[in-house]
Amino acid sequence: MRLVNHERNAMDLRTTPVHLGPGSRAKPVEGFTWDPEVLQAYSSAVAADGAEGRIVMIFDGDGLGDHWESHPAGDELVVCLSGSVTVTRDVDGVPEHVQLGPGQATINPAGVWHVVDMEGPTSILAITATLGTDHRPRTDTRPTERVGTPGPEGAP
Repeated sequence: MRLVNHERNAMDLRTTPVHLGPGSRAKPVEGFTWDPEVLQAYSSAVAADGAEGRIVMIFDGDGLGDHWESHPAGDELVVCLSGSVTVTRDVDGVPEHVQLGPGQATINPAGVWHVVDMEGPTSILAITATLGTDHRPRTDTRPTERVGTPGPEGAP
């Protein structure tokens, strides 16, 4: 995994997300995967950006999300590009559902647990504050036990 300066070629945000940092910097993240070692390397590489850092990615899918997540460092923008998606948030123990179609978006506030369900083949764009992001398995309708995802603050 490495951050690239001044990429001028076309990128596929499904495989090469872009990190947005302070000073309006945008750097493609080559070699990004959901492997814990790669996530740790990414977290270490962008740790200096703190709460201002964001990752921009496209996700394709179909079906229920398998985990809840929370982004304590900042809000997350979720944009439906195609298909249909339901974002469910746990707001003080009360489920809040937002349905999105193509071109529609919602904002998951900082620190609010949420899960994304794609109804049929769907693509979404997410702009996420990654510092301290946490995941929990989806075993019922609300987030339960903590699993954890490496955040920059835990980087060596």
